[in-house]
Amino acid sequence: MLEMVNNGSADQSKLYKVFDVTKYGAIPKSLTANTQAFARAWSDACKWNGKSMVLVPAGNFMLGSITFIGPCKNPIAFTLKGTLKAPSNLSVMNKDQWISFRYVTGLVVNGGGTFDGNGVSNWKSVTPNSYSLPISITFQFVRNAHINHITSLNSKNAHISLFGCDNMHFNKVRITAPGDSPNTDGIKIGNSKRISISKTAIGTGDDCIAILSGTSKIDVSEVFCGPGHGISVGSLGRYKDEKNVVGLNVKNCIFKDTTNGLRIKTMASSTAIAASGFNFQNIFMNNVQNPIVIDQHYCPYPPCNQQTPSHVQIKDVTYKNIWGTSSTKLAVSLQCSKRFPCTNIVLNDINLVHVGPGGFSSSLCSNVNGASYGRQTPAPCI
Repeated sequence: MLEMVNNGSADQSKLYKVFDVTKYGAIPKSLTANTQAFARAWSDACKWNGKSMVLVPAGNFMLGSITFIGPCKNPIAFTLKGTLKAPSNLSVMNKDQWISFRYVTGLVVNGGGTFDGNGVSNWKSVTPNSYSLPISITFQFVRNAHINHITSLNSKNAHISLFGCDNMHFNKVRITAPGDSPNTDGIKIGNSKRISISKTAIGTGDDCIAILSGTSKIDVSEVFCGPGHGISVGSLGRYKDEKNVVGLNVKNCIFKDTTNGLRIKTMASSTAIAASGFNFQNIFMNNVQNPIVIDQHYCPYPPCNQQTPSHVQIKDVTYKNIWGTSSTKLAVSLQCSKRFPCTNIVLNDINLVHVGPGGFSSSLCSNVNGASYGRQTPAPCI
């Protein structure tokens, strides 16, 4: 059920023990899920006293809900060469996630293959404010991981979700679903730190990247977003036990035909946390509806109780060298809390031109303290 492979180096320490799922009974093109074969292959690989690899060779494999759980004895790779496809029948799946990696240190997920969430068969069952469909891939309490050269296709809910993770790196990942697919966030990050996303293309029906409560030290670079709802911090302030969001760097990215670009959103509530230390730099907007947005009156499912202003303190946010086209006149909207005004918001070299009828682009601010420098289109409101 296993074999040795060399990654090309003469260094014997780089030999992997390969655990091929087909040797455990997984059958390509089978109409029934191969879940038990995958579980046995992972279990043996996880217990191996050396570097191990679970290999999914070329072919299409039906796979039910599964958790690849650690801790493992040594670093472990999950190498997907073929395609994994989720069942359309939700009764045979976990309601929260399809594939989960949990309590694994030293994880590599790679191979060039595809995680097909088969969401087309389930999206019609989603109603507003419904998150009952499973997330395609979740990482829970995973540390020191590299996720490279994979595709997530047509997730039922979000494509990828992180919780309680530390030191994870996503590189050359492709995420795709139709722009009207419901709740299909690209990558959602919560209660995690030291996460990087680079050279990744995301086109989906919700946020390309969502930064949620308790995250810190997030780096995003060379990401293409579109279609989708942009890169969002939040929404924050919905739950009383939320934690601060600190340290987000987004640079050298492109947004095309998205409903939002760079967005920070908080709900009107008494939850008192801070969102701070954000730097957005060298961002190109191509026909984006709302390129720069701070919305502290976020109300996704009206009506909302707006009597209590947002208690989320937004501070130390810099937008530098943001340029391109806005498909609406309001290219910069900074709507902050009257109870906790935004502080140290900096606009530096902004050039966002309105395309379409209605005149030049504009900006709108409320309850914002900060400064503007360099070229400014539209005329700044701070």
